[in-house]
Amino acid sequence: MSPRSLGQPALADLADAPATSRWVRSGALRLHVLDYGGDGVPLLVLPGITSPAITMDFVARELTDLVRPVVLDVRGRGLSDGGDGDAYDITTYARDAEAVISGLALDRPLLLGHSMGARIAAVTAVRAAAPVGGVVAVDPPLSGTGRDPYPTSLPVFLGQLEQAARGTDADEVARSWPRWPRREQELRARWLASCGEQAVAATHRGFESEDFFDWWPGVPSPVALLYGEQSTVVTAQGVRELTDTHPDARLIPVPDAGHMVFWDNSPAALKLLREALAYVAGRAGSAPGPSHG
Repeated sequence: MSPRSLGQPALADLADAPATSRWVRSGALRLHVLDYGGDGVPLLVLPGITSPAITMDFVARELTDLVRPVVLDVRGRGLSDGGDGDAYDITTYARDAEAVISGLALDRPLLLGHSMGARIAAVTAVRAAAPVGGVVAVDPPLSGTGRDPYPTSLPVFLGQLEQAARGTDADEVARSWPRWPRREQELRARWLASCGEQAVAATHRGFESEDFFDWWPGVPSPVALLYGEQSTVVTAQGVRELTDTHPDARLIPVPDAGHMVFWDNSPAALKLLREALAYVAGRAGSAPGPSHG
C-alpha cells in the first residue's frame, strides 16, 4: 500500500487559491477545509472519491458572489487525516460533514456534493444532526447491493493511485481525461497521491454495498440533482427512479457531460449549478446573491 504524499508544487497550489485553510476535529481526526469567505449563504462542498478540496477550486471561485463556499478535504484525501478499518462508510463521512458544520459554526448551510460527495450530502441532510438549508447533488453513484456495479472498477482507481505514487504528470492524466482543462489535469497529477488507497478501496466497496436509494427519498426539500447527459453513473433508468422516488426534487441534465460534470463541460455545468443553488437557497428562505451565467 503506497503512502499518501504531497510535493511542494502541490502545496504551492494552495497559495494560488483565494481561500483560507481551516481545520476541524471529527473525533480523533483533523479535517482540512478551504474556506472562500464572504457574507453569502454557507455552502459546504463535498468532493468525489479521488478529488481533494483543491480540485474543486475552479468551481468554488465561480460561486463566491452567490454563496460562501467551504470545500472539505474528505478524510483520507488532501490534507485531512485518514481513518482505520471501516472508517470510510457513508455514515462516518456524514459525521465528518456534521463536524465541519458545527466546528465552523455554519448556519444552515447548503450542501453541494459531487459523486461520493453527493451521497454524503444526501445522508447528512437525512440524518439532520446538523441543520442544513438544502442540497444540490451532482451525479451520485446509484450502484448498490443488487444493482449494476459502479462503472469504474476498483483496479482502475488503484492503477491511477499507483501512477500518482510513482509520479504522474498532466500528459498521463490527459490520457484518461482528455476533455479536462489543462489546469485541472495538472492539479490532479499533483494531488492524486494525497488520496489514500484504503480510503478509495473502502469507498468503492461502499458504492457496491450502500444503496443511495435507501436515503434519497428522505432527503428534505429543497433539493436539486444535476447529472451528465452522457453519464454512465446516472443513466436514463436512474433518472426515472430518482424522479419516481423523490417527486419534489428538481432534476437537471447537463449537456455534453459525463460523470465528471464540471470538468467535462464547465460553462454549462457552472451555469446550471448557479441556477440550482439559487433555486435551493430561495426555497430554503436564504438570501443568495445575484444569479448570472
